[in-house]
Amino acid sequence: MRDGSGGRDGSGVRDGSGVRDGSRARDGSGARDGSGVRDGSGVRDGSGVRDGSGSRGIPAARPSSAAPSPAPTQSPSPRPAIQRASVRGQILDALRAALVAGELAPGEVYSAPALGESFGVSATPVREAMQQLATEGAVEVVPNRGFRVVERGARELAELAEIRGLIEAPVMLRLARALPADDWEDLRPLAEETARAAAVGCRATYAEADRAFHRAILALAGNEQLVRIADELHRRAQWPLGGSPTARARLELMADAAQHLALLDALSAQDLSAVDALLREHFVSM
Repeated sequence: MRDGSGGRDGSGVRDGSGVRDGSRARDGSGARDGSGVRDGSGVRDGSGVRDGSGSRGIPAARPSSAAPSPAPTQSPSPRPAIQRASVRGQILDALRAALVAGELAPGEVYSAPALGESFGVSATPVREAMQQLATEGAVEVVPNRGFRVVERGARELAELAEIRGLIEAPVMLRLARALPADDWEDLRPLAEETARAAAVGCRATYAEADRAFHRAILALAGNEQLVRIADELHRRAQWPLGGSPTARARLELMADAAQHLALLDALSAQDLSAVDALLREHFVSM
């Protein structure tokens, strides 16, 4: 320890002129206090904030050695169920069924408000469902009137059947070579469901069962895009011909369903020639 001018005490502090105190503070303009703060123009406070012109916002806090207290958690407040998408989906399914059944006649124009009244809903979900059908090619927009059901000819149906055959037949033949009989037997309830739907004679019910059977077969290939594209083509192939809303009679549906059962038998037996012949007949006869 040094005493007197410029002396240091036991803590290493200098007293007198230029003395350092225990906080190493500087006085006067631009002096630093014990927290490292400068006063005067452009002063920084203990948090590093500049005041006056050109000020900065509060910077992010520096990491502390102490772990921060966890923020209190709050249970999310319950939200009401959103029903609009559900209503739109139900209306879309109903309109598709009406198209297949011929209840929406090809060439006729239907307004969203009128259809909404028949379904007991507003025009909005009907209009949205009709817009979806327009993207699928089932209807076309008629400005200021509504939506016209597209008239389709036998050639269009034949083209769709050809495309479906080109996509589905090679996949089924490949699966017939690879899968055991038990895998095909698992699909028999779906084939039997098509037979029951055909016996009832409801084309809309049969259309759903028919597509479910084909989707199940193609799903065995493990290609989701294949299933989606083939199902969309299948749906379009089920719309009725223009001017003939009852084009497929009950007996035709039953013959189509019988081909499903025969196809499963051939697939289970890995009879490739029978599978090929049945697929050709199935797609051509649609």
